[in-house]
Amino acid sequence: MIYAAIWRALPGPLAVRVLLAAVLVLAAVAFCFLWLFPRIAPLMPFNDNTVDPSAGRPPSVHAPRIEAHP
Repeated sequence: MIYAAIWRALPGPLAVRVLLAAVLVLAAVAFCFLWLFPRIAPLMPFNDNTVDPSAGRPPSVHAPRIEAHP
């Protein structure tokens, strides 16, 4: 419903409305990527590691030596 209200508020014929709607969408995306997302990035838990990165490595096990008998 809000999109219909925005569409009705846009002035001009159909081509102008489509162009203005595209500009509004691009402005909203630019606002999010240039201002909003950088501001909230430190608050997001994506970089909080809870697993020790060295825990996934297998222990270094050497293969047993096979000695040739003459």
